[in-house]
Formats: sequence, structure tokens, C-alpha cells
Amino acid sequence: MSHCNFEWPVRVYYEDTDAGGIVYYANYLKFIERARTEWLRSFGIEQDTWLAQNIAFVVRKVELDLRQAAQFNAELTVTVNVKKIKKASLVFEQKVLAKDGSIHCQAVVLAACIDNKAMRAVAIPEPIISRIQSGV
Repeated sequence: MSHCNFEWPVRVYYEDTDAGGIVYYANYLKFIERARTEWLRSFGIEQDTWLAQNIAFVVRKVELDLRQAAQFNAELTVTVNVKKIKKASLVFEQKVLAKDGSIHCQAVVLAACIDNKAMRAVAIPEPIISRIQSGV
């Protein structure tokens, strides 16, 4: 199960860049986070609704491979691929792509589902799993 099922457009703003006019590396993490949030939203999964029930997704691990610098004002596409669905976590492969399809950044993200009050891992609720599986 590793196919692209979601793309999210991102424009590089001046605030995203460093003194050299290229995207500061940590901002790629923001881009891929926003894409995962919009990916969930595309399934009708709103994180604030689940937070009210003390269910949250937190990033547990990220592998970030920076390949080619993106510059101010670039139009990028961030992809979201589900690599693996586990009982209490999701593994994503994400890419930040240039208009020509070249890769600026590639990431593997492990997002764990937690009980936000107890701060411990819990099984991903069935309504979330079933929506994700129907779209993946």
C-alpha cells in the first residue's frame, strides 16, 4: 500500500526562506504537516473534533531527505502517501515537488495516535481507520 492519494499546493513565502533566499529546512516539516492535516480533512476527519475526545495524532519519528533547495515564490506540491496502517500509528511517505516534478524534499513520517490526556498511545478509532482505508 504505497500510492499517492493526496496532493496539496504550497507557495513559498518570504518568511519561509533563510538569508540566502531558499526554504529553511525546518519549514519543509511545516509544509508536510499541513498536507497531512488537509489529507485528513479530505476524509471528513477534523482534528479539533477528535481533540475534544482526547484523541490526537503526534509525530513520533521523521526521516527528512533534502534534495534540492526551493526558492522564494516557488509553487510546490506536497504529496501524502500512506505506507502502512498500524493499530496505533500511520506511516507516511511524503514529497515536496517542484512544478516540473523534481523532488525538493522527501520524508517518511510515523504519526502515533494518542490519548491526549493520558499522553499514551491508543488504537486509532474505527471511524478514522475505516475512512482512511476506504480512500487508500
